[in-house]
Amino acid sequence: MQEPLGFDQAEVGLLADRAFFTAKERISRKIRATLEQLHALLRDELASARLLSPPGFDPAKSQFVKGEHLETCPYQYLDYPKHFAGDETFTFRTLVWWGHHVAFAWLLGGQMLPSFKKRLIDRYQELAGRDLELSLAPTLWEWKRGEGYTMPLLSASRAQAAAVLERRPAIKIARFVPLDDPAIREGRVAETGREAFRRLLPLVRE
Repeated sequence: MQEPLGFDQAEVGLLADRAFFTAKERISRKIRATLEQLHALLRDELASARLLSPPGFDPAKSQFVKGEHLETCPYQYLDYPKHFAGDETFTFRTLVWWGHHVAFAWLLGGQMLPSFKKRLIDRYQELAGRDLELSLAPTLWEWKRGEGYTMPLLSASRAQAAAVLERRPAIKIARFVPLDDPAIREGRVAETGREAFRRLLPLVRE
């Protein structure tokens, strides 16, 4: 059924609100600068980290992406390090999703997946209780959180996490930061991302 083509008063107000679009562009620039700052911090982290990386992994590769339609909301993300090659996935993504949250996540798949699953269980207590969540979605590209979407990694949930992992064709573990978190208001997103990267290191280090 086609939506009515007329605009109601609220829609006309938004359409005519130049200040809204100016603010949106200003916020987008701040997000990009924040992701660039995080890129520099992660480059320093990668210089000293010993990662269990797949063949062909290039620690210098990265990608900045900006879009408007992740379930109707704008988004910007940084993939760094970034490795997508066929079925191989070894990427740390920082996603700023308007209207939702900021997510810092490892995306892992391919021939080394059994090694990452083993590390998650063997090093579970290094990961548990640190505000990290295991994705329950059938795809790496689902970014909602909460019941039915993610499972918090808690000390008492090791067996449950192991059962979830048995069925996973890939792994995504993330730290989610609400948009009203003080770190966002105070300009500490890059530092928060670096800390999330450090918390997740047991999953991917040698």
